[in-house]
Amino acid sequence: MLTFRSIFSTSKHHSRQARSVFQRLHPSISVLSCKYSTSSKYSKERPEVHSILSVDGHTSSSWTTYIIPAAVMGFVGLAAFVHYNDERRAVLKGQGNTCVNIVKGPVIGGPFSLIDTEKRNVTEKDLRGNWTLLYFGYTSSPDVVPEQLQIMSKAIDILESKHSLKVLPIFVTIDPQRDNPSHLRAYLKEFDSRIIGLTGPVAAVRQMAQEYRVYFKKVEEEGNDYLIDTSHKMYLLSPNLEVLRCFGMEYNAEEVSQAILNVLQKTPQ
Repeated sequence: MLTFRSIFSTSKHHSRQARSVFQRLHPSISVLSCKYSTSSKYSKERPEVHSILSVDGHTSSSWTTYIIPAAVMGFVGLAAFVHYNDERRAVLKGQGNTCVNIVKGPVIGGPFSLIDTEKRNVTEKDLRGNWTLLYFGYTSSPDVVPEQLQIMSKAIDILESKHSLKVLPIFVTIDPQRDNPSHLRAYLKEFDSRIIGLTGPVAAVRQMAQEYRVYFKKVEEEGNDYLIDTSHKMYLLSPNLEVLRCFGMEYNAEEVSQAILNVLQKTPQ
């Protein structure tokens, strides 16, 4: 019996020491304490277990200590997830731009009826069966349109000479009041005689521009002159008249021809 009491006393002594060390290392956390008491009914000792309390008995401050950092970390994680998704949605040059990269169905494009430089009627049915490079511009443009026509001409040259691929180039004026058939023919001849020019009544040109989601607006200048603010879009149409690519002004001729080649190689003939 002496041995048992000695062991029990030693155990309590070590327990108090361990609790003291733990409280020194973690002063903000209370330690679960047990106290032994003798019941009048039972001769055996039973432990009385006391609940763990936070520092100074303020439970709410302990919860605040954990909840606030958890909320901050959750907000940071949500922000990082949104940013990651935004980056995944970002499109690099060569894979798309301000234009729609790949469009299926009737979202872009539709029926039209215009006339060419020989005053012949041209509709969307005349394009069916051909790969078509379609550009909207106007002949009085001081710099952008001439540059885009040169890109168009060089791109179809690359496709024909290096890959034996035929692409029909078409220029649609958005300034039919000044770009009549004879004027349009003389203008395009300076760039490439293969480029087909289309013009027509103002309402018909406007309708086609709307079908192809082309923005343009007349900007008045001094002396009854005007320029046209436009989106300068160039589309690649499949033989089924689907718009498969759209090129902005940041593309050069080599990039346009390579992008067209990629589409043609992936499309069943």
